[in-house]
Amino acid sequence: MPERDTAPPPASRVHRHEWTPDREQLEAASTVFALLADATRLHLLWLLAEGEADVTELATASGAARPAVSQHLAKLRLANLVHSRKEGRRVVYSLRDGHLRGLVVEALNHADHVMTGEPWHS
Repeated sequence: MPERDTAPPPASRVHRHEWTPDREQLEAASTVFALLADATRLHLLWLLAEGEADVTELATASGAARPAVSQHLAKLRLANLVHSRKEGRRVVYSLRDGHLRGLVVEALNHADHVMTGEPWHS
């Protein structure tokens, strides 16, 4: 996997939808945050933010057991957060969309500031 990029995405890459969320949208977002609340799933999503990968690659990169990675990916796929496709006997996973990538990267950038004491920025 490539080295970690700690720089925030340029403002031109940040896309904001302008509206006030309704209850259904808040519930949907809450479900995403609940899935991100598991450190292994968050790590898998961060790895997939770097590019697509199969279960073996994700297990090796995350240090998690292959069966656990498969179970986490199944939950993420059922929640429509990751996409899977067959490549021969291999199943390759990728993030569903750029919003999820941005959410994962920003959450980890935030954690980096908390852990390192780097000054906050917008």
